[in-house]
Amino acid sequence: MTQILSIKSSKPQKTVNLTDTAVTKVAELIAEEGEAGLALRMAVRPGGCSGFSYEMFFDSEVDDADIVEEFGDVRVVVDSQSAEMVRGATLDYKEGLMGAGFAIDNPNVTRSCGCGNSFS
Repeated sequence: MTQILSIKSSKPQKTVNLTDTAVTKVAELIAEEGEAGLALRMAVRPGGCSGFSYEMFFDSEVDDADIVEEFGDVRVVVDSQSAEMVRGATLDYKEGLMGAGFAIDNPNVTRSCGCGNSFS
């Protein structure tokens, strides 16, 4: 009797994912800054009406403990503490009649508030 062993291969899950639209917008915003070597830093901080809130800004410094994901020419940096709270999240950029902005779809969120910036 022959036994067949099946090995499932999967790519390791990225800490965060960016849609093509988000990559394009982030690249545009970095170009407008005019400073070489900038990365988009995503972080989670205590606060907000549900317990935590997202923070995003351009940063030129990367610590050894930071996780760096690359999307073409765009680098996204996440500190190790925030990484566990955003692992598997997707950053998108949307434009519409009610305005434009970045939206985070985070599978780790158990509760959020109406503002869309605070979660637990």
